[in-house]
Amino acid sequence: MFINRIKQLREDSQMPQRQLAAALDIDTATYCKIEKGIRCVKRDQVITIAKILNADQDEFLSLWLADQILNIVKNEKELAEKALAIVKEKIKQ
Repeated sequence: MFINRIKQLREDSQMPQRQLAAALDIDTATYCKIEKGIRCVKRDQVITIAKILNADQDEFLSLWLADQILNIVKNEKELAEKALAIVKEKIKQ
């Protein structure tokens, strides 16, 4: 979800991957791996990307966090919804 959004915004603004890579202080190959979903992006990098692409920081962080949660629960189809409901209740407390 997060990766699709950054790729869409980057392409819409006609920004080359190397420009985002430079802003993140990583090489272009590493950034390409982020867009392919091979390499994880760090929270501070999410914020930097949002600023560069003039995007909503909360949206980006929410998508990034949702991706992380999905990666953890995606193979637990029988228990995922129950676990997420428990987490949702804990967050409300």
